[in-house]
Amino acid sequence: MTRATAIPPLTEPSLLRLAGLPYFLIAFIARLPFAMMVVGVLTVVVSARGSLSLGGLTSAAVGLGTACFGPLLGAAADRFGQRVVLMMLALANGAMLLLFTFVVYGTAADGFVLLAAVGIGATAPQVAPLSRSRLVTIINERMAVGRRAKTVSGTMAYESAADETVFVFGPFLVGSLASAIAPWAPLVGAAVLTVVFVGAFALHPSGRHVSQDRDADGRAPSAVSELFRPQLLIVVLGILGVGIFFGTMLTSLTSFMADRGAPEQAGLLYGVMGVGSAILALGVAWLPVAFSMRARWLVFSGILLAGTLLLGFVDTPGTMMLALAIMGIGIGPTLVTQYSFGAARSPRGRSATVMTMLGSGVVVGQSIGAAFAGEIAENVGTPAALLLPMIAAFIAFAAGVTNWFLSGVGRREALVKA
Repeated sequence: MTRATAIPPLTEPSLLRLAGLPYFLIAFIARLPFAMMVVGVLTVVVSARGSLSLGGLTSAAVGLGTACFGPLLGAAADRFGQRVVLMMLALANGAMLLLFTFVVYGTAADGFVLLAAVGIGATAPQVAPLSRSRLVTIINERMAVGRRAKTVSGTMAYESAADETVFVFGPFLVGSLASAIAPWAPLVGAAVLTVVFVGAFALHPSGRHVSQDRDADGRAPSAVSELFRPQLLIVVLGILGVGIFFGTMLTSLTSFMADRGAPEQAGLLYGVMGVGSAILALGVAWLPVAFSMRARWLVFSGILLAGTLLLGFVDTPGTMMLALAIMGIGIGPTLVTQYSFGAARSPRGRSATVMTMLGSGVVVGQSIGAAFAGEIAENVGTPAALLLPMIAAFIAFAAGVTNWFLSGVGRREALVKA
């Protein structure tokens, strides 16, 4: 493994040149299987086993595996480097996706289906948080101090927009493959993409980069206890709320469209929110400095909350599209802000750990939300399920309020103008 060396400020290139254009293309495609997993699992279980409730529980099992092992895998990437960890995960996760497909179509009990789903989550290569960690490390070690804050903000904006794009395109791709081929096709496709593109992401030259904050043995100078500071945990809670929103919104939207005889169109309708969210996420990098990070969290999570309140009044696909469009204005910038706080508050040498904590928060929230929404939609009805995205948005907003009072403490928060 190699370590970065400082580049004189006068010849300092941009992040695009430091990482290389192929890196961004590979990292973008490599995160697509992760976005397909939860929806793909839900789709195949509902098709093969005929139960939306079991589908929601299986999605939650994927989140459970991610919650238990995601941060540990991030810590392993910090300790041993991303390359070896990602190569192992690419092979293991591809195998688990195929195994799950075999189990769900077999005669095995539902418990084995849930166990296989846990295995998918436990081996999931969280490319998005590891990409953030890799790029933030490069920025902090190869760029002049005066350029770091703006570059980190722009990088988080791009990464969040990329996430939004794949989390919208993922369900769309799942729906397209399931409709054109079979419900099992999305998971097989995700397995192939995982092996090929996560492997390529692992083997990219930037994968050799090791933080200068780590000593020769790979140990970090910061204590593990720093990962549990209130300033960092509130970011995890806020991003968990966003994840719950994703899970509850997509599942309740699926129920909403199923009531109208077109459940397969839920992913297409969901894209209305995602497109606006991705565009607004990119736009965060151009917001004025006077619009502080803690203020952005409050404003945009407030817009998200306002959009969810409209769900109590939707009765047609058209009014649902309007509500989704408003929510799209808030969700992308909220994610960018949360990841920016995470980057600024990462303890020294533990960037990958923090980013996987945040990435796990999204997936865990999505899985929990899908499980609850599936249960309520099936047993109570769609109107009750549509209340859940409101609760999720309130969690994200309440965390933003708490963050307002926790911000501004310490030197690292100054990087985000808190």
